[in-house]
Amino acid sequence: MNPTIENLPTEQRQRCEVWTRVMGYHRPVSQFNRGKQSEHRERRHFSERAASF
Repeated sequence: MNPTIENLPTEQRQRCEVWTRVMGYHRPVSQFNRGKQSEHRERRHFSERAASF
């Protein structure tokens, strides 16, 4: 059986560190101040499809 996130015990889980590009350089979101963290949570993510000719 392959464990999934739903049945992994808490002590076996690992926190994921999210990095993003801000002001021209990459930085972990955990180091943002509260206002910038809130702004990051409100961002809308999108993905572009390849152009069709």
